[in-house]
Amino acid sequence: MANINVCSFKILQISSLLILLLYPATVSSECSCEVEDVEQNKGEALKYKLGAIAAILVAGAVGVSLPLLGTRIPAFRPENDIFFTIKAFAAGVILATGFVHILPDAFESLTSPCLKESTWGKFPFTGFVAMMSAIGTLMADAFATGYYKRRYFSKHKQVNADEEHAGYVDVHTHATHGHSHGSASSSQELVLSELIRQRLISQVLEVGIVVHSVVIGISLGASESPETIRPLLAALSFHQFFEGMGLGGCISQAQFKSLSVAIMGTFFSLTTPLGIAIGIGISSFYNGNSPTALIVEGVFNSASSGILIYMALVDLLATDFMSPRLQSNVRLQLGVNVSLLVGTASMSVLAKWA
Repeated sequence: MANINVCSFKILQISSLLILLLYPATVSSECSCEVEDVEQNKGEALKYKLGAIAAILVAGAVGVSLPLLGTRIPAFRPENDIFFTIKAFAAGVILATGFVHILPDAFESLTSPCLKESTWGKFPFTGFVAMMSAIGTLMADAFATGYYKRRYFSKHKQVNADEEHAGYVDVHTHATHGHSHGSASSSQELVLSELIRQRLISQVLEVGIVVHSVVIGISLGASESPETIRPLLAALSFHQFFEGMGLGGCISQAQFKSLSVAIMGTFFSLTTPLGIAIGIGISSFYNGNSPTALIVEGVFNSASSGILIYMALVDLLATDFMSPRLQSNVRLQLGVNVSLLVGTASMSVLAKWA
């Protein structure tokens, strides 16, 4: 099996995170839009923020770990039917996150009255950015998959050629072996292609989730109102738990090495708490209603929603729902559909608070 290097995607994730951290820090207290009149209590708010860091960290870590630990239980292995239902639930969570949580927030930011004198209100930038991020994800998915396949199979052919020239097999043995090896290679190619795709899916999906997680973390950390933070603490804990389950399911199917799994799980678990910590640090001068903050949050949320919606519909749901295994089993098909609806409903309900 090809050992796909996770470093390139880690660099992309870290770069996205750094951009997110730098932009909000440039937002000054100057604003052209009045801040909402909410009761502020910095001391009490800080207690809730610290509690939110701990609660969300634990919720995210447990959520992403459950599918990974579940691979040791026979019932939760990919070859069993129940795995399809779990995966459908996770995809429903991710789909609802993109449609119900992130996209409306992006629309609210980029259509805010605080941007009334700019070009942001004269063009539907939210939908445009989401569309372009979905197209970009499709292109990256296709190019990366093709690149890894070409690289692996070119090496594979070179190894076979070297073995032939080295004279490890005689003509007769090589001829008969070549025939059987050809059928084995076809099966191996299918398995490898699926593995490459699953690894890319999990890495791109984490990028989309991480971007949104940092944004919501900064928003919570910058708030000085206990009345605002209190409901968000519980809602975002459940939010991270469900998102972690979706991401963990994809990571488990990608069959990464233990170190890569640990890095990806830890990276996801830390992003929202890190965002809250940054929000606490910049809360004295950060204004969420300033044009700069609204544009940055709106653009990043739009891009994140496009990535998650594409990944949920194309890479997670369409592949399974159109598979012969699912379509030949009516009972499994019904179970997967119900699981998908339960996943979307679970995450949609949380939109009332977060």
